Amino acid sequence: MSTAPEYTIDPARFAADPYPDLAQMRRDAPICFVPQLNATLFTRRDDIFRQEKRIEVFSSRQPEGLMTLLMGENLMRKDGDAHMAERRALFPTLSPKTVKQHWLPLFRDAADRIIRDLIPQRGCDLVRDFAMPVSAEALKAITGLTTMTAAEMDGVSQAMIDGCANYQGDPQIEAACHRATALIDAHIDAQVPVLRKQPDPSALSVQLEAGLPMESIRANIKLIISGGQNEPRDAIAGTIWALLTTPDAMGMIRNGGAGFVDAFHEYARWVSPIGMSPREVAQADTVNGIDFTPGERVFFMFGSAGRDEAHFDAPDRFDITRDNSAAIPFGAGPHFCAGAPAARAMITEVALPLAFQHLQDLELAGPVPFHGWAFRGPLSMPVTWSNG
Repeated sequence: MSTAPEYTIDPARFAADPYPDLAQMRRDAPICFVPQLNATLFTRRDDIFRQEKRIEVFSSRQPEGLMTLLMGENLMRKDGDAHMAERRALFPTLSPKTVKQHWLPLFRDAADRIIRDLIPQRGCDLVRDFAMPVSAEALKAITGLTTMTAAEMDGVSQAMIDGCANYQGDPQIEAACHRATALIDAHIDAQVPVLRKQPDPSALSVQLEAGLPMESIRANIKLIISGGQNEPRDAIAGTIWALLTTPDAMGMIRNGGAGFVDAFHEYARWVSPIGMSPREVAQADTVNGIDFTPGERVFFMFGSAGRDEAHFDAPDRFDITRDNSAAIPFGAGPHFCAGAPAARAMITEVALPLAFQHLQDLELAGPVPFHGWAFRGPLSMPVTWSNG
């Protein structure tokens, strides 16, 4: 283990609300070893920004890491040329041009159908009934797994992210993850012959066209699902919750003083849906007087970086007028989230405008519990509206 000072957490409390512990770490031990996670955590924004780029020391390649063992070795678990080759293969799917010209119209059509079916109900769980299917329908199109249902897409994503955060070794969580990856493989197998005959811009299709090995294609599809479902889902619901509980912010958007993109970026700083990125020490090194040895586990805590007092005044407050350009919720190095343009467009140009346009007098109808530290978002969100 590293020579970092030890910081002990209560795992249940940390999952319920990690921010008090992260604030104490930033203040007292910004690089610390947490025995409950068997990892050394980097919690200050500038340390994460610098060290994440040093892939020769803090490698993304983790042959024995949970993601690799459960989902296969995807491009986020590769460095250097191997990483860039697969990233380039996926670029035709995720480029800003493809998002604008191809995916946005499909996103709008699907989201419009979902919200029009909701309007007569005059109330729902916004996570389950709106954010989840909007995110899932977008992801079905992007991956090419259009035969999946929205519920299946959400379920396999949740099972995989639970598996990747299963540092306590719960066998039931691991088994659920294996069932999820088997279901994804079955849908991939069904779609491969279809897309070989009729290629399209989907991730499965462009990887087949690029000639990537099938094991890489499968792993990358699972990666896209693991992040491309829960993170937009949680950001859609979470940003709406933040706006409903901050009336002045919603007023600014209605008056043209700010936009939904400002709300999304501030929410992603404040409650980062991707709370951390794991790394493995590849070679001995010393950072800020702390020694690291090969094979150690390191977590770069994006959720802590977004609340670093050195960069953000009153960081625990949601403020859409804030300059949050220093925030790094999608990463800062070569592994910056490739799907960020698609997620941003779907959330800020489709989901958020539709919700506030079509659900009149939208308001909360009960408590909104949040959970998680590796991935974080609202578990449920009861709302009502007046039309319908």
